[in-house]
Amino acid sequence: MWFKCHFLALTNKLYKMKKTINTTFLFSLIFSAFVGLSSCNKDFLDREPLSQLSPNNSFSSASELELYTNSFYNDLIPSGPSLYNQAIDNIVTNSVSSTITGDRTVPVSGGGWGWGDLRNINFFLQNYTKGNLPDIISAPYVGVAKFFRAYFYFNMVQTFGDVPWYSVAIDANDSSLLQKPRDSRMLVVDSILADLNYAIAHLPTAKSYDKVTKWTALALKSRVCLFEGTWRKYHENDPFGEDSYGKPLTGADELLQQCADASDSLISSGKYSIYTSSPGTAYQELFTAPNPISSEIILARTFSTTLQLFHTVNYYTVSPSYGKPGLSKKLVNSYLMKDGSRFTDIPGHETMQFYEEVQNRDPRLSETIRTPGYMRMGTNVVVAPNFGATVTGYQLIKFVTTPPDDRINGNTNPLPVFRYAEVLLNFAEAKAELGTLTQADIDRSIKLLRNRVGMPNLDMAAANANPDPYLASQYINVSGANKGVILEIRRERGIELVMEGFRWDDLMRWKEGHLIALKFYGEYFPGPGSFDLDGDSKPDVVIYTDTKPPVQQGVVYLKLGSDIALENGANGGRIVVNGDVAKTFNEDRDYLNPLPTQEILLNDNLTQNPNW
Repeated sequence: MWFKCHFLALTNKLYKMKKTINTTFLFSLIFSAFVGLSSCNKDFLDREPLSQLSPNNSFSSASELELYTNSFYNDLIPSGPSLYNQAIDNIVTNSVSSTITGDRTVPVSGGGWGWGDLRNINFFLQNYTKGNLPDIISAPYVGVAKFFRAYFYFNMVQTFGDVPWYSVAIDANDSSLLQKPRDSRMLVVDSILADLNYAIAHLPTAKSYDKVTKWTALALKSRVCLFEGTWRKYHENDPFGEDSYGKPLTGADELLQQCADASDSLISSGKYSIYTSSPGTAYQELFTAPNPISSEIILARTFSTTLQLFHTVNYYTVSPSYGKPGLSKKLVNSYLMKDGSRFTDIPGHETMQFYEEVQNRDPRLSETIRTPGYMRMGTNVVVAPNFGATVTGYQLIKFVTTPPDDRINGNTNPLPVFRYAEVLLNFAEAKAELGTLTQADIDRSIKLLRNRVGMPNLDMAAANANPDPYLASQYINVSGANKGVILEIRRERGIELVMEGFRWDDLMRWKEGHLIALKFYGEYFPGPGSFDLDGDSKPDVVIYTDTKPPVQQGVVYLKLGSDIALENGANGGRIVVNGDVAKTFNEDRDYLNPLPTQEILLNDNLTQNPNW
C-alpha cells in the first residue's frame, strides 16, 4: 500500500506542538488511523499524497525521519488488560480460554499472522536514503526502525517458529515474495540479532523512558537471546527443536552467552539501578507511580488525561464483573519466608488459613496482593481481600492506584515494557544455564532485587546442595549441577515479573507446558463458616451451605457449591476455580501456534506447524 495520504501535512501541524504534549504516542495514534486506509480503492492509494510526501521527496530532514519512526511505537506497547490476560497458571480468572482447554482450532485467517506493521518499517528502511541526509543524521532513526523490526520478528518467532524473513516492503504484484516459504528459525533469529546489533551501535545513549535507546536495544537483545537459547536447549529432542526443513536448532550456548554479554553491558554501564525506598512499599510504588521511575524503567508506555490515553487495570482488578482475577495458590506458595526459608518446608502449610499463611513472607507478596493491613492508595481505610472481586482470595494490587481511577479507562499510571529487573534476571538465568554462574554474579543481580524488599541474598551453594522439591515437581526438565539455583532463579522471576506478560513465553521456552493443565486453586478453608481474613476480629467472608445467613455490611457471602467450590466440599480444602473445565496441553503441538488455513491456501510454499 502506498504511503498514507496527508500524513506529512497533519504531522507537521502536530510537530509544532511538541513542547506541550507527549508526541510519541499521539503521532503513533494518528498514524494508526491512516493504516486503516488500506481498505480504500486502488486508484486513491496510487495518487500522490496531497501533502506531496513520497519516497522521492520525503525523509529530507531529521524531523521527517522522526515523525515517521514515531509511528512504530503503537504496536510495541502493551495495553492495561494485557498485563492480566495471563490466566495460564499463576493468574486465575472466572473463565478459561481455549488456549488452555485444548480447544484451539486452526484459524481461517488472522491468529497473529499479520504483516502490516512490518511493511511500515520496511518501507522506511527502503526509502529513507532518498532524502540524501548524511549517515550521522539518519543512522539513529534507522536504528529505531531496525529495533522495531527485531521486536516484530521476535514476536512472530515466539508465536510461529519459522516465518518468512522480509527485508523489503512487498509490492502487491511481487509473486516471488508473496509466495515465499518460511525461512529457518535460525536465519530469522540471526537477522533479528543483526538488526539489534545495528540499533545498539547507532541509537542514542541518553536515557529515555518513552523512546528506544541503546539501552532498550540491549534489553531486547537480552530477552531475545535468553528466550531462544533456552528454547533450543530444552526443546533439543522434540519436534520444536528443529526448523521446518528438518534441520536441528543449534547454538543454544552461543545465544545464552550473548544474553549474558548484552545484560552485562547494560549492568556495567551504570545507567540503571533497582528502585528502593522502603522494603514494604518500593516494589509496589514502581507500578503505581504517576510517572515512570527512570532509575529502573528502561521503556514504558505513558498515558495522559490531556491526550485521552488511558488503561483499565483498576477496573479489571476491582470490578466484580471483569474476570475477578487473583493469584493462584501455587504461586503464593512459592514466596519465601522473610528470613529466606521456604514456606513449603513448613509442616502443615497446606492447611494454613489466609491470615496465618501470609505472615512474615517476602514483602513482594503484600505488594502484589491484599494482605492484612492493606490500605488503598489515597485512602486511610484498611480493607480485606474482597471475594466479590477475586476468585482465589488472593486479590491483586499490582498496578492498582486510587479509587477515582476505578472506572473503565481510568488509569494513567505508566506500564513498563522493559525494566532493569528483567535484565538482571536474564543475566543470572543465562549464566546458570551455561554453567558459568558464580556467587559474585548473583550478588550483581538477584541480590539487588532482594535488597529492595529487605530479603536475604540467594546462596548459590546452598541452593544447589538442596534443590526445592516443591519447585522441582513443577519444573521437571531442570537437571544437572545447577538444578537448585536454576529453580531459585525461576522462583525469583515468577515473583518479580508476575503480571508483566512473561509467563506464557517462559513456560514455552522451558518446555513446561504441562503446568497449564493443572487445576486452579485458591485459598484454603476448613469448610463452611465465618472467616476473618485480616485479623481485625470481624468477619470478611461467610461460606454457607443452605440458607443465606443474615447479611452484615462489608461481608461477602458465598454459597458452597455454587458461589465457591472447595476440594472436599463441606469438609474443606483449597478453593477450586473452574474445576469442571478440563484443561490440557498437547506436548506435540501446542508450543507453537498454527498458521491460518487461508495463508496456506494462498501460498503453496507455506507449511503448517507440527500436528496442527
